[in-house]
Amino acid sequence: MSKPDLEPALTIIESENVKPGSLITILQKIQTQYGYLPKKILEIISRRIDIPAAKVLGAASFYSQFKFEESGKNVIKVCHGTACHISGASKILGFLEDHLKITDGETTDDKLFTIERVACLGCCSLAPVMMINDTTYGRLTLDKLRKVINHYRKEGQSNA
Repeated sequence: MSKPDLEPALTIIESENVKPGSLITILQKIQTQYGYLPKKILEIISRRIDIPAAKVLGAASFYSQFKFEESGKNVIKVCHGTACHISGASKILGFLEDHLKITDGETTDDKLFTIERVACLGCCSLAPVMMINDTTYGRLTLDKLRKVINHYRKEGQSNA
């Protein structure tokens, strides 16, 4: 894993006037910048706003929005709301896990895909549903799912 460029993080921290009450805002902005919260940057936050590292990590781990691992290029969110659950969300997730050889919350070795099980995507009429990045795919079948994943895989290989 490569080391993150620290300059954007330092700019974000300084822009928040380095006060303890700005911790969550800083964490949100850092995650937006990097896609996750790098350990090295959490240590810098601790020193800059004078909060023990354990408290910074505790605050970050309390909220499910924060991630500590780099996500894949394509984040697949599989809806498990009631409509999707009834319509086969478990089959969708199972197929993805078998096909990509990762489980919920993991990233493929090639950093192309990350799977996330989510409570609801708000697209109940399209159940079962998943999102890949900002694109929603509904009324999924295993055949349709296979085609979508293969499309992203080919796109990822051509951009490598």
